[in-house]
Amino acid sequence: MTESSKQPASSANATPTSGGAVPGPGPKRLQVDLSGQVALVTGASQGLGRAIAEALAAAGASVALVARNAGKLAEVAAGIRAAGGTAMELPCDVSKGEAVAGVVEQVVEKLGRLDILVNNAGVTRDTLLPRMSDEEWDEVLTTNLRGPFLFMRAASRPMMQQRYGRIINVASVSGLIGNPGQANYSASKAGLVGLTRTVSKELAGRKVTVNAVAPGFIASDMTAALGPALLDEVKKRVPAKRLGEAWEIAEAVLFLAAPSSAYITGQVIVVDGGLIG
Repeated sequence: MTESSKQPASSANATPTSGGAVPGPGPKRLQVDLSGQVALVTGASQGLGRAIAEALAAAGASVALVARNAGKLAEVAAGIRAAGGTAMELPCDVSKGEAVAGVVEQVVEKLGRLDILVNNAGVTRDTLLPRMSDEEWDEVLTTNLRGPFLFMRAASRPMMQQRYGRIINVASVSGLIGNPGQANYSASKAGLVGLTRTVSKELAGRKVTVNAVAPGFIASDMTAALGPALLDEVKKRVPAKRLGEAWEIAEAVLFLAAPSSAYITGQVIVVDGGLIG
């Protein structure tokens, strides 16, 4: 990384290229220059992960896209390249240690370094505790907590060697306040917050920051499936009286990924429209 790429920027506008775009003119977007940097985003094939990957690419980073669905990854990569960015697809099961280590090695080998890691991949298997199966518990904890652990462990090595890095974990307000029917999901995200805070203390001396973003209710295919009536009730619970948008989460990630966020570590930024106060 050149010295100039470590400085706060004033020129690159980090506007996502598709799914995360703001309808209409929208607010002025966060400006960060990540030229010369390399980012890896898990769960990048759709939703929040796609919006985050597009925002990082628009800010100038070369982006490694990780998810299980190779076809969807190819679509995201094609969109980033069409907008003038650099992207590579790396299909991977984030719960497999050898696969994760191989992905990080490929990124460093092909793109030269790894500056930013965003652990976004996650699943839900919602049901009340008495009905929850061992498999439903294990699948969620394995993907949502073991996956970030594996990627953080692998990515920390090149980041520590280059004495620079940004790790951002996508948690959830469910991990901060709990949510009925989500014992597995809430536990995984609470664990991710604890992991974030612990690893931030371990890596701070090597100039690697570790933070988390905790979204509230965000407009997505998952929330749309709740139906209009339930969504109206959800909006009433949120002081902002609306759902969040994927681009708003991407902006929070972009802020934490910026070179100028070097003194912010071990923190959880809640993006929930005031839901948990």
